Amino acid sequence: MPKKFVSDFNVTENIALNETNSLIRLHTSVTLPQILPGQFVNVEIKTAGIFLRRPFSVFEVDYHQNTISLIVKILGRGSAKLAKIETGTSLSIMYPLGRHFTFPDKQEKVLAVGGGSGLAPMLFLVRESGLPAANVDIIIGAKSASDHVDISSYSNFGNIHLTTDDGSLAVKGFVTQHPLFSKLENYDKIYACGPDGMMRAVAKKAKSAGVFCEVSLENLMPCGFGVCLCCIEPTVNGNVCVCTEGPVFNINDLKWQI
Repeated sequence: MPKKFVSDFNVTENIALNETNSLIRLHTSVTLPQILPGQFVNVEIKTAGIFLRRPFSVFEVDYHQNTISLIVKILGRGSAKLAKIETGTSLSIMYPLGRHFTFPDKQEKVLAVGGGSGLAPMLFLVRESGLPAANVDIIIGAKSASDHVDISSYSNFGNIHLTTDDGSLAVKGFVTQHPLFSKLENYDKIYACGPDGMMRAVAKKAKSAGVFCEVSLENLMPCGFGVCLCCIEPTVNGNVCVCTEGPVFNINDLKWQI
């Protein structure tokens, strides 16, 4: 496994993307190692009642500026605290953690599906894939229009498609109800990150179509190196720690009943 680091990062930007999502940019004086799409960081959040680090997928890395960026979706006390953090605050961060996505081969056609906090790794992946935008379809799902983040700038990296559960924006329904899911045979690789139910639905469709598919699991991962055993996931190779053996898995390695 790649070497892990613990460094102090300063919050240089905190931009509210909507009511529940914030873009946090963090700078360190330490030279950053390679960080790949699908890997995550564990952030120490110093506040009363929060004792465990919180995992966040990496959204962007700037090796010239020595910065990493996270999209923080408010889900609980820890993420709520981080989403409102002031610039100039110092945070202890453990990084890079976990295994990354398998990169697509040149000229392959891929489908990236994100929902909830799964937005960040999907956008990181399509940006770093090196594929022509015409070869990439991105489906992002949310409950309603107000939950969506503006990702129009990512049209340079792929064709953007949106869904909302309530139909308040774009296609109504879950991501798997988008018309693109009726022609999965057109894709060489499918990637997904988001709520468990969403990923299982995507995996089921991909498996039925016989298309390579990887998912990034969002199990609780407070330690980041396989000691606390909070993130155990059953696989065909036995029970494994998602923080070390994942969070990215090929769907054929998971014991999902799909």
